[in-house]
Amino acid sequence: MDTLSLLFLLLLAALVWYWLDSLRALEHARDMGRRACHDADVQFLDDTVARVALELVRDESGRRVLRRTYRFEFSETGDSRIEGRVILLGHKIESVTMDPYRIMS
Repeated sequence: MDTLSLLFLLLLAALVWYWLDSLRALEHARDMGRRACHDADVQFLDDTVARVALELVRDESGRRVLRRTYRFEFSETGDSRIEGRVILLGHKIESVTMDPYRIMS
């Protein structure tokens, strides 16, 4: 096998790994957004999250990992759309935040 073919296969393998890793992270972020909304007793809208940022950072042990930031929308009444964020460091949750909203009783 020549060098060009080997490089192509390595690149293809890296792209497949990144795609599968991203799908797994997306599912994890969606689950965390859904759970945060359930715990706050608000509606998780559209049953989806969207990635808004991707960074290469070091974790607490010094390894390089991907930090992915996802955004989701929720509503306390069904009439408004309020933003929340899930930040994953690798595949661990770094934070889940929700913009302020009015609690309806």
